[in-house]
Amino acid sequence: MELPTRIFPIGIQNFEQLRTLRRMYVDKTDLVYQLVQTSITCFLSRPRRFGKSLLLSTLKAYFEGKKHLFEGLAMERLETEWTIYPVFHFSFALTHYDKAENLYMILDIQLAELEKHYGSDPSKKTPGTRLLGLIQRAYEQTGKQVVILIDEYDSPLLDASHDDKLRQELRQITREFYSPLKDNTQLIRFLFITGITKFSQMSIFSELNSLDNISMWQQYSGICGITENELTRNFKPDIEALAANNDETYEQALAHLTRLYDGYRFNHRGERVYNPFSIINVLNKKEYGSYWYSTGTPTFLIDLLRERGMPLMDMEGCETMPAAFDKSTDELTDPIPVLYQSGYLTIKDFQNGIYTLGYPNEEVRYGFLNSLLPDVLGHSEMENGMNIIAMKKSLDKGDIDGCLTLLSAFVASIPYEKKSDNESRFETIFYIIFTLMGQLVRTQVKTAAGRVDVVVTNKDYVYLFELKVDSTPEEALAQIDQKGYAIPYEADGRKVMKVGVNYDKTERGITGWKTE
Repeated sequence: MELPTRIFPIGIQNFEQLRTLRRMYVDKTDLVYQLVQTSITCFLSRPRRFGKSLLLSTLKAYFEGKKHLFEGLAMERLETEWTIYPVFHFSFALTHYDKAENLYMILDIQLAELEKHYGSDPSKKTPGTRLLGLIQRAYEQTGKQVVILIDEYDSPLLDASHDDKLRQELRQITREFYSPLKDNTQLIRFLFITGITKFSQMSIFSELNSLDNISMWQQYSGICGITENELTRNFKPDIEALAANNDETYEQALAHLTRLYDGYRFNHRGERVYNPFSIINVLNKKEYGSYWYSTGTPTFLIDLLRERGMPLMDMEGCETMPAAFDKSTDELTDPIPVLYQSGYLTIKDFQNGIYTLGYPNEEVRYGFLNSLLPDVLGHSEMENGMNIIAMKKSLDKGDIDGCLTLLSAFVASIPYEKKSDNESRFETIFYIIFTLMGQLVRTQVKTAAGRVDVVVTNKDYVYLFELKVDSTPEEALAQIDQKGYAIPYEADGRKVMKVGVNYDKTERGITGWKTE
């Protein structure tokens, strides 16, 4: 059987393995060369499964002088010396840190491997003193400065984000391990650290004054991920195959990919990038799906949103100042920088010194809301998938009565403890359910005379919802007319439907609606 000539690097995060097996690779080595020539100590924050580990292994191969791996890439043209350095590569994404012993174990395994090459000193017993000894011996033995690469440095602290005692233990171990770095910069050629979040009070950030946080630098906005130009230049045959398999034109498939997986921006002037994990999976399988999201939403993020009570509707279009992106996330108290760094929000606009954030794409929007369903509504999409599909079909054909009949039954099935007697909670239910139907949903939409509670749009209809608690559908509908909520949509070309809905606090359910 003849193997395909284009094989995707599914499950491969190691540059040497990827190049040896001749897997598809988007050439980022021009940015790697620029980075190593202009910086000494760097930190890069990117969402999970966004190519951080592959980037570090590319740096490892470069500093180990493995010129043959860069054949045909930009680095082959740019680099002329190929100096070989001792490289220390640490990864913290190897286990779950539910106890301090696990961190000691991971450090011991990786330090012991390095000690096989550079020797050990029995008098140095802690992770930090062992690292210090290794740096000194490697420099003495090779005559070259040391390269230190640290992947997913924040995994231990994120795992312990809601256990104060364990987090403090892990923080102390981590601080001790990194302590040699700040006093031995003359022995270090290059230090590169990756993670999701920035714990700014750790010694690695507060004491390494020269550390460049390149996470939001424009020139490195595409160092992880796949840009539009890279997608069309490297994957045109694969997009054509995807289009053929899904009865689409090439242009339709590209638009579909953009809608689902594009939209991440790590600088307001930087290029938008596609999620690389989702792209290689969809092109490999030739089927659209929630590939990044199927790997799961981090528990710490769900816990944070639950604790902070951040309204889901506020995430789309939320505004923040530039300083928020550099806030310490040590205690994980502010959802905004954590949601941004984790990839659930991204930069949509920057005006007058204020960032506007929103979901990067549909994969994130729908996956995120679906992951929150059990916590918000006591349901999962799996359990109620058929209801949501039926509601969508009704809405698509303008059968608002059929849709609301199903929605009313859905609300009635929500466990009592998940319900609320306020309009905001009722609005949240509307937002989640209609978004999962694939509709464009906006809440508290400003008009000249007030705010429309919920506006839902699809290709044929604009639905204006006014939600009331312990009132009547007639009163809700009258408010739409009295305040002229429909006027801005009269020239839209789509059919406008006005809907008044009442929610009863005692019964905690929808007790009626009226449409016009």
